[in-house]
Amino acid sequence: MGETSFVYDDVYLQHMTTEGHPERPKRLTAIVERLKITGLHRKLKCIEVRPAEADWIQTVHTASYMERARQTAEGGARYLDTMDVPISAGSYKAAVMAAGGALAAVDAVMSGEVRNAFCAVRPPGHHALADRAMGFCIFNNVAIAASYIQRRYNLEKVLIVDWDVHHGNGTQATFYEDPTVLYFSTHQYPFYPGSGAASERGAGKGMGTTINVPLPAFSGDDAYREAFEEQLVPAATKFGADFVLISAGFDAHENDLLGSMKVTEQGFADLTRMVKHLAERCCEGRIVAVLEGGYHLEGLAKSVEAHIRVLME
Repeated sequence: MGETSFVYDDVYLQHMTTEGHPERPKRLTAIVERLKITGLHRKLKCIEVRPAEADWIQTVHTASYMERARQTAEGGARYLDTMDVPISAGSYKAAVMAAGGALAAVDAVMSGEVRNAFCAVRPPGHHALADRAMGFCIFNNVAIAASYIQRRYNLEKVLIVDWDVHHGNGTQATFYEDPTVLYFSTHQYPFYPGSGAASERGAGKGMGTTINVPLPAFSGDDAYREAFEEQLVPAATKFGADFVLISAGFDAHENDLLGSMKVTEQGFADLTRMVKHLAERCCEGRIVAVLEGGYHLEGLAKSVEAHIRVLME
């Protein structure tokens, strides 16, 4: 053990969005090209991707939504549920394989084949609700992975760290009443999708296991580090996760046009290191990071490189 795995497949490029759309195939090709140019790609263990089985997807999404997503994409429609989820004929297969990529990464970590993993998948997932696509997302890859970890491997507690510039409303909704999943999110606020106030802390038995740290526009590395140090570290230490998932969105980058934040590549490296230290203390370093947002191609590629370098340390 000791390697970091890289999950990627060309099938993710088959999810075609509308012309000029920021969530485009070039996001992934930019990442892969950057990793090859820097020599990192050959040091990573590539994991073969498989489709996520319907039973696992349906631990988060309804069967009727799955079927509607399939019929809508394969039927030639241009959008799924909302105008902010453009699709193509290949989108359903890509979405099933994106969820499957996260599950394959979990398997690799749990088998001891690798220490941790980064999944360069699309479409992203953290806005997807049980029965509705939104915010570029079709299936909630991280939420499905969390359910898989608990049910397939009988691990009780999962920590999800979400540093995408947008609040992961879908992930929050999935686990809002679940005390076994600690969901922690830093995000620009107020901003799309409108959720993520600090007062949203969970409900019922899950009260206190949702932690939102809304940040004002133009927040940078220092504000993010402070949020992690002051709120994530003590909460996660007390929680004692058995596995850590990262909704790794890089659209809080200083050059990203979809947000107004000022996080640098070094900032993302610092956040990664903090989460990695938590995982090493509580769950033998078990981490799977899954790509969410990030739309400035150079900023995205460099941020992913910085993130992966820390995972490899």
